[in-house]
Amino acid sequence: MADKRDYYEVLGIQKGASEDEIKSAFRKMAMKYHPDRNPDNKEAEEKFKEVNEAYSILSDPDKKAKYDRFGFAGVDPNAGFGGGGEGFGGFGGFGGQGFGGFEDIFNMFTGGGFGGGGAYSSNYNGPVEGADIQQRMDISFEEAVFGAKKKIKLTKNVECASCHGKGAKDGTSMHTCPSCGGRGQVETVQQTILGSMRSVRTCSTCRGTGQVIDTPCPTCKGTGKVRKTVELTVDIPAGVGGGQNSPVLTLRGQGEPGRNGGAPGDLYIVLNIKPHSTFGRKGDDLYTTLSINFTQAALGDEVSIKGLRENISCKIPAGTQPDTTLRLRGKGVKNSRTGRTGDMYVQVKLVVPTNLTEGQKDLLRAFGDPPVNEQPSASSKKKSWSDKVKDFFD
Repeated sequence: MADKRDYYEVLGIQKGASEDEIKSAFRKMAMKYHPDRNPDNKEAEEKFKEVNEAYSILSDPDKKAKYDRFGFAGVDPNAGFGGGGEGFGGFGGFGGQGFGGFEDIFNMFTGGGFGGGGAYSSNYNGPVEGADIQQRMDISFEEAVFGAKKKIKLTKNVECASCHGKGAKDGTSMHTCPSCGGRGQVETVQQTILGSMRSVRTCSTCRGTGQVIDTPCPTCKGTGKVRKTVELTVDIPAGVGGGQNSPVLTLRGQGEPGRNGGAPGDLYIVLNIKPHSTFGRKGDDLYTTLSINFTQAALGDEVSIKGLRENISCKIPAGTQPDTTLRLRGKGVKNSRTGRTGDMYVQVKLVVPTNLTEGQKDLLRAFGDPPVNEQPSASSKKKSWSDKVKDFFD
């Protein structure tokens, strides 16, 4: 266990953090290191496993209590305390089955992953937060740089308008489930050669709600939810991405409706930023290339570069060499968080003419280096190439 990091440190939280803080920290870290966002990144893959292991312990009250008291030994099944690391292989396809998609992270908060909800087992019929939803959206390079408002349609479960999510027909009532006494779970005890074995399962009579509906709502058939296609407006902030092709936007409360009065889940918009034909991007800086001819490189020039929205003036110094990179300060992407605007880097490409006339060739020879058999006198000072260019055009 010596090489393991403290589970609280892994999630970036303090000891004594609440269930909501643990859940929020895990969601953030899992999204950061998920293999879908870090393809072929072994380090991110290991961190993703580490984050899931930490959450599987800290989200379970019993395991968390043992870990807080005894450390790693308290959750090591080989240390004699019981409970612990046996469940690490079951989330999102661990245990040699590969990783799942983002959905695996979202499903775990509504009963999927880690054996069915962990922290909610003691109060199964209490308020349960709705499931989160993931949706992908394609945006242009310009929309990522300058921001935009885009419409998105998705089909999801929404609260039934007829019964307001209760599942019972309007005007009728519900009563406490007689099978589970309103707990939503049924406990059974079996005697084995190893002693009493206690097991808990979801009540089949009330489906875990703790309440029995006398007259189900005809619209939602007693579920309290209906499938519906909704249209939402997504506000894409200026400067999103920063070089990442799949940044994620969060729309709070736009996921699936909760259960038993629980809050709705969130909607995660995974952005796919289309590449630009001219510009590249790293963070808040833009990168492009500029082709110039022999004369512009030798004598210098001031040219206009077609930008994303407007033309940008670029000064080429005299004597610019091929593949020189020019920096245009403040012509990059404005960071909406810091307010700082990045720079634009222009790599100069020299275009060498291929179809010169004899007259043009003679002009070039006129200021070229002297032939090898014509040695300059010892008293004469050889002019530089740039000086010859200047003299030729004077």
